[in-house]
Amino acid sequence: MSIVENLLANLNEAKRAAGHGPRAAAAVAPGTPAAVGEQLPEPSKRIEVDLPRLRSEGYMPDVGEERRFADYCREVKRPLIRKAMAMGAPPERRLVMVSSALPGEGKTFVTLNLALSLARERDFSTLLVDADLPKAHISRTLGLAAEPGLADALVDEKCDVEGLVVGTDIPGLTVLPAGHHNEQAAELVMSARMAQIAAGLLARNPRRFILFDSPPLLISSEARALVHLSGAILLVARSAKTPRQALLDALTHIDKQRIHGVIVNDTYAAATEHYGHYGYYGYPGDGDR
Repeated sequence: MSIVENLLANLNEAKRAAGHGPRAAAAVAPGTPAAVGEQLPEPSKRIEVDLPRLRSEGYMPDVGEERRFADYCREVKRPLIRKAMAMGAPPERRLVMVSSALPGEGKTFVTLNLALSLARERDFSTLLVDADLPKAHISRTLGLAAEPGLADALVDEKCDVEGLVVGTDIPGLTVLPAGHHNEQAAELVMSARMAQIAAGLLARNPRRFILFDSPPLLISSEARALVHLSGAILLVARSAKTPRQALLDALTHIDKQRIHGVIVNDTYAAATEHYGHYGYYGYPGDGDR
C-alpha cells in the first residue's frame, strides 16, 4: 500500500469516527553552492514570544499534552536534520516548506511548534519565514504584522533581507515577517528575486534551518512557486475535514523526492481545546529515514 493510500485510509477512519473526540492520525513520508557562513549581524529588533498567550489562542498544545506533542515534533524533525546535515547534502535541504491543501487545516499551529522544536537543537539555528504574504498568520500571531519583511525585500532588490530578521527571546529562533501588504504578492514570490533571497538566506549561514510558512497549495500560486525552492515539504491535513481529492490534488504539485511528510491533525474549533494525537508512518523499508 502506498503512502497516499495509507494516508487516505487514516483520513477515512478519522472521518468515520468524527464526533468522538480527538483521534490519533498522522503520516510522514520520505522524501549556486552554499558559501562558507559569515558572521551574521545581531537582529536590530527582538521580541518576546508570549507562550501562554499562544496556548490560550490555540497555537500551542495544552499543558498536559506538551511532552507527548514534543515527541511527535521530534519524530518529524529528526529525519529532516539527518538528511539536511548529511555529507554532500544540497543546501536547499535546510529549507523546509510547511503548507496544506486548503485553508483551515492547522498549518500555523504545526509551523510554530515545529519551529520551536527545531530551535531547541544545539547545533544550528532556525529562521521562521512568514511566506504566506496574503494572510501573514505567523506575523500577526507574533505581533509583527506592522514590521517590514519578506514582501519588502522582494520589492527592493537593494534590501539586505538579513536586516529585516527579528530576534526572539527563544535561543536559536529568529523570524522574518511577511512584511507590508502588496497586491503583487503572487508575482513577487514567483520572481527570480525570491529565488535569490532563498539562496542568500541559505548561503549566509550553513548551520541554519529555514522554515517557510506557505499559503495553501490549491488556492495559491505563491505556494506552488515555493515548492520549487524548498528541499523538504510538509503538508498539513485535518482529520474529518480534508477532502480526499483535495489532498490528492495537492500532492500532484509536489515532486515525490521533496515530500518529507503529511501531518494529519484532529482539532476542535474552540481555542481552549487541543489538537489530537500524532503518529509517524514511513514508506516500507524506509527505516528511520
